[in-house]
Amino acid sequence: MTRTFRVAGHLFSVIMPEDHPLAGKMAQYGPFEVGDDAGEPLFTVEIVGSLPDIQAEKVYGGYEEEGEPVIELSKTDDTWVCDMAVCKGKPVCARMHSDSSFSRGRLQILRPGEGLFGLNNALMLLFAFRTACLGTLEMHASVIVNGGRAFLWLAKSGTGKSTHSRMWLENIPGSRLLNDDNPIVRVLDDGTVEVYGSPWSGKTPCYRNEHYPAGAFVQIRRSPDNVITRLKVLESYALLYSSSSGFKSDTAMADGLNATFEKIISRTPCYVLDCRPDADAARVCSAELIK
Repeated sequence: MTRTFRVAGHLFSVIMPEDHPLAGKMAQYGPFEVGDDAGEPLFTVEIVGSLPDIQAEKVYGGYEEEGEPVIELSKTDDTWVCDMAVCKGKPVCARMHSDSSFSRGRLQILRPGEGLFGLNNALMLLFAFRTACLGTLEMHASVIVNGGRAFLWLAKSGTGKSTHSRMWLENIPGSRLLNDDNPIVRVLDDGTVEVYGSPWSGKTPCYRNEHYPAGAFVQIRRSPDNVITRLKVLESYALLYSSSSGFKSDTAMADGLNATFEKIISRTPCYVLDCRPDADAARVCSAELIK
């Protein structure tokens, strides 16, 4: 069975046996599914029963924060190996082998109860890596749409992105949530910076196949006062760099991401919001952004 999906204009396919346990657990991908005649996918992920043992050099060690997913990358001359665990201290639940261009992944589920986690992370990884040179960013952000524009809140996990989105939903008329963890940002051929919903939204089930022009990128920082400040160019670059996915030690991937950062910064303002987790923070923020 092959299912094809379009996210931010990019096609990818998932291949699995008809009777695979994950076949009925992919509802979040439903809004993004397209027909078999949609075109050639950028990449495919095939779920397989086993993978060969490969002696690969570890190049990325994963996250070490408590409760965060652990993604470890290793590589040979022509193969990338990705081991995934739901958090630090947990066993590897899925392993993927990918070709050097990130066009074809083969995924082995090692712990069936965590199979969807493995599939989601395999697809997110290949999507981020494969589109890095195509004007596309997979970002760690929560996104509110208001007035036909998308506003992205950027920060480390647990800092208050989702809380700030909730403050907008409760206090700023016309607000709605587009995505709460992994939106896609793409620079179109005419230079427009567009923000897309995705099948990946963290702990909040918000899977909207919609897109809007980017209104602003806003870093959320905890503070006793609510103050919003526009960032300068280098500060804006650092914010986008730290909030986007990609293996930045790879020269080609880094060059592609850097080119995208430059285009975004030239068209879209970036801010830092020092704030409390309250309604007034949303009002201060919206007063600056919605002009």
